[in-house]
Amino acid sequence: MPKRNSSVVGREFGQGVRDAVEQSGMTQRGLAEVLDWQEAKLSDAVNGKGGVSELDVIRLLSYCRVPHAELDRMVALYRESREKGWLLFPEDGVPDQLRSLVDQERLASKVTVWTMNVLPGLLQIAGYIREVAEKSSRKLLPADIDALIRAKLERQAILRPGKEFFFYVHEQALRLPVGGQLLMRTQLNHIMVMLVRQYITFRIVPTAIGAHAGLASNFTLLNYDRFEPVVYLENLNTGLFLEDKASLDMYADLVKALDRDALDAEQSRGLITSMLS
Repeated sequence: MPKRNSSVVGREFGQGVRDAVEQSGMTQRGLAEVLDWQEAKLSDAVNGKGGVSELDVIRLLSYCRVPHAELDRMVALYRESREKGWLLFPEDGVPDQLRSLVDQERLASKVTVWTMNVLPGLLQIAGYIREVAEKSSRKLLPADIDALIRAKLERQAILRPGKEFFFYVHEQALRLPVGGQLLMRTQLNHIMVMLVRQYITFRIVPTAIGAHAGLASNFTLLNYDRFEPVVYLENLNTGLFLEDKASLDMYADLVKALDRDALDAEQSRGLITSMLS
């Protein structure tokens, strides 16, 4: 089956329309009749396929009594929905910054993660998350840090059968004593427990090899059954989804290089075991 031409921002827009329709208490058919639309037109909007104008979007959301802030967000998404790639400027450091990534991870069938300085977020325990957040230059409020911890732990619910997860992690991330030796020991033990799950693969790029292909940045590569792949990059205060073919080809090659440089899964588990002994 060919993969659908659907962008990340288009899917985000479609989810917003679905939420608005659901909160209106009406069926899609009933709402289409009230708006004097073909039902297929509303279906296209719900599925992020386009087929509506900006005025149509405003009419639909206004009829659904969407709050002004959400209406503004949806109109902004609509204007971006025909672009390949999406740059996010989160307003704060609490769950909204993760929402778009979490939505895409839920849709993905395969998640490949590369991290060099810290452990992958999907495998972090609460104490590790807190320590990293408290040392961040963003100077988050205690309540924001608590919300961020909750959001990141809830995100880990996607670690379940039916998806594949491949984690490539540089050895220095495992040896960095975030929060002290006791916390790191607890964190490494958590990773070892997670590696019992057959759908999780964890491979370490050893320090001994020196320079390696992943020096440029951390990234997440998302593969879908129904859509084209997406690469997600996160910086201090921005998130960037890449969807153009040139970028996807480059990151696919990068994953192959990491696969070549990394210890195999058994060797990686053995290295963690040696750190714990």
